[in-house]
Amino acid sequence: VQLQASGGGLVQAGGSLRLSCAASGRTFSSYRMGWFRQAPGKEREFVATITINSSGGSIYYADSVKGRFTISRDNAKNTIYLQMNSLKPEDTAVYYCAADRRSGVISSFGRDYEYWGQGTLVTVSS
Repeated sequence: VQLQASGGGLVQAGGSLRLSCAASGRTFSSYRMGWFRQAPGKEREFVATITINSSGGSIYYADSVKGRFTISRDNAKNTIYLQMNSLKPEDTAVYYCAADRRSGVISSFGRDYEYWGQGTLVTVSS
């Protein structure tokens, strides 16, 4: 599976951006998908995840983005999205999408994701 993230850029605080992550190589409709980010000088941190399970699906967000960010997927396009609203300077980071064949259970740990995209830079100015 190859992941290509896009959509990053420079935005003012309070603005919005939508990140996309296109997957190729496999049909990823059953994969667990996630977004992580890494700010300068900081460790990578979890942002959001979406997976498929017996109840249809589960979504989970980091507390820092809950209510502002929305993760979604379009299986027909093999793409996931991260809609980011009300952006803050502290959201500045390189954002990475990640995928894993193990669906069903959500995970906020990077070690639980097998495939990673190259990252896209989001800069939020104050």
